[in-house]
Amino acid sequence: MERLMEINHVGYSYHTMQGETPALHNINFTVHKGDFLAIVGPSGCGKSTLLSLLAGLIEPEHGSILLYGQKLFDKAGGTIGYMLQHDHLLEWRTIEKNVMLGLEIQNKLTPSAKEKVLDMLKTYGLYKFKNARPSQLSGGMRQRAALIRTLALEPEILLLDEPFSALDYQTRLTVGDDIGTIIKKEKKTAILVTHDLSEAVSLGSQVLVLSKRPATIKSIIPISFPENISPLERRNSIEFKDYFNKIWKELNEDE
Repeated sequence: MERLMEINHVGYSYHTMQGETPALHNINFTVHKGDFLAIVGPSGCGKSTLLSLLAGLIEPEHGSILLYGQKLFDKAGGTIGYMLQHDHLLEWRTIEKNVMLGLEIQNKLTPSAKEKVLDMLKTYGLYKFKNARPSQLSGGMRQRAALIRTLALEPEILLLDEPFSALDYQTRLTVGDDIGTIIKKEKKTAILVTHDLSEAVSLGSQVLVLSKRPATIKSIIPISFPENISPLERRNSIEFKDYFNKIWKELNEDE
């Protein structure tokens, strides 16, 4: 498969008046086109810091991050989509206007781009709500709208920072299934940070396990399920428990 992103010997520390706090040390992995990489690790180990580095929001102190072989900070924007814990839909705009927002900001709201976004609203069950306000939608529907807003810019890679954490458990299961299915249907490459091991196994094609801070990579576990089953169906499969237990053991072997 085609290499999309390469992370080579990346390290990062936070600097304050009180001193230096190492966050990440010697991080190495490769993301291929079509991968869905889930990142798990102990609370406070540096998962969100790693995602910020991959998004180009901060620059590594050591090592390099390459996108299609070019340093991330040297590459033109518009190739990475970032989906946060909260949808950040604007209440004074309709759902249609919200999902078009990125295109407007980047001056890319062409007739063909608008048509494509409207098609996504139809495909993913939001078209009849296109004139509604965000407060009129359920949490799951809002997250679908936020994903469509991100996909509208046609990013090469999607970064997902615990996008389901603000939802109740039942909604979280449904939305995770929806968004995992949408990402697969749209043939996007994705990196998900999550505390939920079940979520990592149900969505990922591989799971990257980080150690305690300063985080290093303990292991990268390939995940394989039948091609035609959904994330929700994965949870009921025989293999699911084995993957969950393997990741749990990796996370807790030093306890």
